[in-house]
Amino acid sequence: MDLEDEMQKVFCWIAQIGNLWFRLLWHILHLILSLWYFAVCIAHAFENSLISCGLLKRYKVLNSGRVQYLALVVDSEEARQTSKVIELLQCLAAIGVKNVCLYDTEGVLKKSKKAILERLGNAKLFEEATKNVPLLDKKHVTLEFASFSDGKEAVAKAANLLFAKYYLGDQEQPIFTESHLAEALRAIGSGGPDPDLLLVYGHTRCHMGFPAWRIRYTEIVYMGPLKSMKYGSLIKAIHKFTMVRQNYGK
Repeated sequence: MDLEDEMQKVFCWIAQIGNLWFRLLWHILHLILSLWYFAVCIAHAFENSLISCGLLKRYKVLNSGRVQYLALVVDSEEARQTSKVIELLQCLAAIGVKNVCLYDTEGVLKKSKKAILERLGNAKLFEEATKNVPLLDKKHVTLEFASFSDGKEAVAKAANLLFAKYYLGDQEQPIFTESHLAEALRAIGSGGPDPDLLLVYGHTRCHMGFPAWRIRYTEIVYMGPLKSMKYGSLIKAIHKFTMVRQNYGK
């Protein structure tokens, strides 16, 4: 009986020692990963500062003309920071990006449309841009404002158009494909061009409901919270995009 008690005590002691070691190992790994993440953040911040100051030669020559249309997806809570949104647009204009789509889920940016246009001065709405003002007009910034409701409304209108075209007559009813939907969306004038590059600002690494039919060939980059927006990070993201070769297939 004494032997069993002693063995039980030994096993309990070994189990406690094992738990202590596992906990210690967990804390060590957590510390290592935290230090690594902190070091990466410091390195990125330092690199962005060097880029902003123009000290890195490879970022001095930037072919911003490859980004003919850029989309900014902003978390709706952060979209309320109108001054930061305007600062972001001013940075993009300074880089040479003149055609931008502003998107947030709840339509906060739409409500700030007037304030944004007044602060930028040389901005024009995409809907008001005529054929006499091409997308690469150097004197103006073209802005499009979009929200989640626009995508739902566009799909509903496109579906009604397809129904009226193919199901209300006597013609043969086709099997709908992506090309049919794309044609219907173009016919109802849904949104602007497909973005070449989409930058996401917020705490979620996703496009937050941006119309899927407009980002089939779009490069998507997560930029972090809007309050941490840096000029250098914008240049870095655009430079990386301009250096990528895109293969669209047949």
